[in-house]
Amino acid sequence: MNGYYAVAIDGPSGSGKSTMARKLAKAFGFLYVDTGAIYRTLGLACSRAGIDRRDAKEVMKILSGLDLQIRYNEAGEQCMLLSGEDVSREIRLPEISLAASDVSAHQEVRSFLLDLQRKFARENDIIMDGRDIGTVVLPDAELKIFLTASPEARARRRLAELLEKGENVRFEEVLRDIIIRDEQDTTRAAAPLRKAADAVEVDSSEMNAEETYGRLCEIIINRFALAPEEKQ
Repeated sequence: MNGYYAVAIDGPSGSGKSTMARKLAKAFGFLYVDTGAIYRTLGLACSRAGIDRRDAKEVMKILSGLDLQIRYNEAGEQCMLLSGEDVSREIRLPEISLAASDVSAHQEVRSFLLDLQRKFARENDIIMDGRDIGTVVLPDAELKIFLTASPEARARRRLAELLEKGENVRFEEVLRDIIIRDEQDTTRAAAPLRKAADAVEVDSSEMNAEETYGRLCEIIINRFALAPEEKQ
C-alpha cells in the first residue's frame, strides 16, 4: 500500500489487540493506530453531553464540532485528547466501552472517521487494530490478523487490568459487559465484527501474553521477511 507496510488486527473486545499491536509496532518500528480509542473518545464525549448514543443524528451533531485529536508521546504511545484534555485513561472504563460500541454502530459515524484512519496508512508503516480494519478500513492491507479468545479468558484479562488501575469491579460485571459488547459488535448493521476471508486467525484463550506475542511476531516475520527492530 503506497510503499508502506500495513498490518490490520481485528478481534472482539478484550482480546488483547491493542496491547499486542502496540508492542508489535514498537518492535518493528511501525506506527501504532488504535482505532477503538477514537470511538471510545467519541463515546465519552456523548456520555458527558448526556445525548442518546443510539441516535445517529444526535451523535453526528456532537461529532461535527468535536475537538478530538490523536497525539503520540515520547514513548510512541497513542494518546487521545478531547478538547485538549488527555482522556486516554478514562476511555478504558467498562461503561465507556459500551458507549463506544453504541456510537460505532452508526454508518454515518464510521464514514466520517474513515478518512482519518486511512490517512495514517497512506503516510506510515502501520499496525492498526479495531473490529473492521481488515474488512472495511484497510481491505488491501498486506497482512490481516484476527485475534480472538473465549469471553471468559478475555474477562479475566480485562479484570486484571482494571484492578491494577484501582477500579472496583467484579469478574461477573466484566464478563457481562464483554458478552453484551460481543453481541453489539457482531450484529450491528454498520461494519459488524467479522474475520476477513484472508485473515490469519489466532486464538489466544490458552496462551499467555508472551506466547501470543511470539506467535504474532512469527506471522509478521514470515509475511514480510522482516526482523524485529529492523524497520526503524
